Amino acid sequence: MLLEEQSLYIPLGVKPEAEWFPGFGQRQLGLSAVGSLAAVGIALFLWLMGGSVPLAMVVFLIGVSASVMMTTKDRHNLSVLDQITFMIRFAKSQKFYPYRSLSNWTMTERGP
Repeated sequence: MLLEEQSLYIPLGVKPEAEWFPGFGQRQLGLSAVGSLAAVGIALFLWLMGGSVPLAMVVFLIGVSASVMMTTKDRHNLSVLDQITFMIRFAKSQKFYPYRSLSNWTMTERGP
């Protein structure tokens, strides 16, 4: 068998799950549903406290769109939520070693 007859095929752009639009699949739908429920809660609270329906609707719409945008993955397969999770995990993994200095040059009195 000659070397020219062998070829290696590496597929590009294959996604492990079906997507509704680029970067937004089943897992992202669940995460954005949780964010949307939080937006509903905040909007409901604002409506009950202030009585302003337009303010509650604007908060709800901004919350839903923000949750979709934060969970949608980019071309590097990372979302804003993933990056925030990585930053929090990195910050928790860092060790803190406080520096304690001792004075080596203090004058002490010596007895006879």
